[in-house]
Amino acid sequence: MRMPGVVEMGDTVTVADILDALDKITGGRVCRRASDLFSGRNRFVVTKSSGLPGKAVTETPGLVFGDPSQEVKKLAVCMTLTEGHIELAGATGVNAIVSHHPVADAANSGGVPLKTYAALYGIAVFELHEAFHGLHPGIAFLHGHKVFRVDIAYGGIPGNVMAVGKALDGVRTAGDILRRLATYMAYDDEARMMEAERRVRKSNAIVEANAVTAGVILHGSESSPVGTIIHIHPHTGFTPAHLEQAVREHPDADTVICSISRASEGSPLVRKAADLGLTFIVGNSHAMEILENGVPLAIALRMMLPQLEIVVFRERVSSYPISDIGTPAIREYGREMAEKYLVRSEGV
Repeated sequence: MRMPGVVEMGDTVTVADILDALDKITGGRVCRRASDLFSGRNRFVVTKSSGLPGKAVTETPGLVFGDPSQEVKKLAVCMTLTEGHIELAGATGVNAIVSHHPVADAANSGGVPLKTYAALYGIAVFELHEAFHGLHPGIAFLHGHKVFRVDIAYGGIPGNVMAVGKALDGVRTAGDILRRLATYMAYDDEARMMEAERRVRKSNAIVEANAVTAGVILHGSESSPVGTIIHIHPHTGFTPAHLEQAVREHPDADTVICSISRASEGSPLVRKAADLGLTFIVGNSHAMEILENGVPLAIALRMMLPQLEIVVFRERVSSYPISDIGTPAIREYGREMAEKYLVRSEGV
């Protein structure tokens, strides 16, 4: 008997099948036809803008580029599409990519139109983002609490996700949360990867995002008790006023966790938490979201499309001093190009 929504082994998987799977995973949140994009019927079609001229992006969950009838042999799940992902896909036989974050022409495709770049390698591209948010409680689980409330547009701001939860059994203090994260996210492995990169590149000044963004307590201590937790993501627009409102709605809250994006010591959010008597914990950074959201999505797709090879594109972002980047030959090349063509004497 065929399971609903599952393409059986031996069947050919098409772009349309992947779109169907994403629609079922999200409970009908993806765009199925062009009219969904501009009719206002799909609340997950959202335009994001900082007011910078020409830089607004509209999220269109579902198929961004590709032929629905195209056969898909290998699919990759990534967090944010880049030219690096497109090149990796082209080199490894991936012909469909599901990006968590929204896709914009040129911005996510090496400065050129997506259709010319993706078509070159026969790659279909999907996006989800807000349509995927709130579907599973995994980020809260990893941070040690069980959610009883989720608002994905807190304060009326699309994407301003707030979760409220109770600490899991065995999670009694802020230190328990940090130790839980260190275990699940393998912070020690990330530190060893950075040390290996330093050895290979012969530079102790290299730093890498996954290795330097571990959890930290900004107000309170490792022994601070945790019970009711307000979990926020500052980059989505969550403000001190929102935190004040959330505490009015949940007066038993004793802890704030901010994750994906981070707050800094002494920031308005941290000061407000201190004023309200809340412990403030910085959890996983955005660099870890490929594990938090990408892995559940990839496994769900594998369960629904078992004959399709599915991989996860994970990235490492490292910082190099100019004096250590590349080989001596490439540094000399850079110096020569800069000196002869980029730094003109009249402009110095």
